[in-house]
Amino acid sequence: MIEQRQLGQSGLHVSAMGLGCMGMSEFYGNTNETESIATIHRALELGINLLDTSDMYGTGHNEQLIGRAIADRREQAIIATKFGIVRGADASFRGLNGRPEYVQQACDASLQRLGIDVIDLYYLHRVDPTVPVEETVGAMASLVQQGKVRYLGLSEAGPKTLRRAVAVHPIAALQTEYSLWSRDPEDAVLATCRELGIGFVAYSPLGRGFLTGQIKRFEDLAEDDYRRTSPRFQGDNFQRNLDLVQQIDAMAAERGCTPAQVALAWVLAQGNDVVPIPGTKRRTYLEQNLGALAITLTTADLQRLDEIAPHNAAAGLRYANPTMQGIAE
Repeated sequence: MIEQRQLGQSGLHVSAMGLGCMGMSEFYGNTNETESIATIHRALELGINLLDTSDMYGTGHNEQLIGRAIADRREQAIIATKFGIVRGADASFRGLNGRPEYVQQACDASLQRLGIDVIDLYYLHRVDPTVPVEETVGAMASLVQQGKVRYLGLSEAGPKTLRRAVAVHPIAALQTEYSLWSRDPEDAVLATCRELGIGFVAYSPLGRGFLTGQIKRFEDLAEDDYRRTSPRFQGDNFQRNLDLVQQIDAMAAERGCTPAQVALAWVLAQGNDVVPIPGTKRRTYLEQNLGALAITLTTADLQRLDEIAPHNAAAGLRYANPTMQGIAE
């Protein structure tokens, strides 16, 4: 059985590694619903119970997909979904919405798409700068009182926002990008989570696939792959980041494992309150990723990785500027 980790002081126990489901619906090229559902089923069989989605992934398609996948095995899954990034019927991005009345509406819509009675972990996907976070979290807390949600979370929120949120209702988890090439949480966010008893869920622990060593050229990305617009995948940044990955690749070869397994083992080693949620839409990669749980990095290994990928080692912003501006303090 896979090791379990508790998210902060919440009492919510999840598998030490979760499954990010976003790419099953969009953003990363072609999708295959049959293989995606088979991947979710295999994850549950292997003991991964944390399934991560959002109402904006595939404009609702991702939640529907997960709903179909878990219809006959709901008790095996811990469903984490998010709200707050609004998209139009044409999939265009319409901004953020953290207004209390929208919180209720978004939750009811997610429950319907997922085909479940209660969401295990409900995240505010991005903090709406036009609405005090206390109001949004207050509305989310009422969902807990109504029995529609078990635990609350925030995504991409900084220390100030976290402090304001926990003053209203306990926050079980903060979800933020964290990997060998995105170590920003080490500045203050991780310490704040630990101080406040909030678990840490690391998304993109494989650097949007870059740390797997599978992406060798910009041209390897499909035409509709959103990574083509990511600063880290463009121009000189691409080559500089590739050099970094090649060093991780060399270390993995010495250990007889994959670069992805080294990268995930590093995230897992950052504390037993940290839960990475690598995304994949294929059983093969799911099983490879799980192999990271069997890898114990030594002090020397961790030191070497610090030298290979120190803070701010990656070239380029992790998102294009407008998106970076949406990250709360």
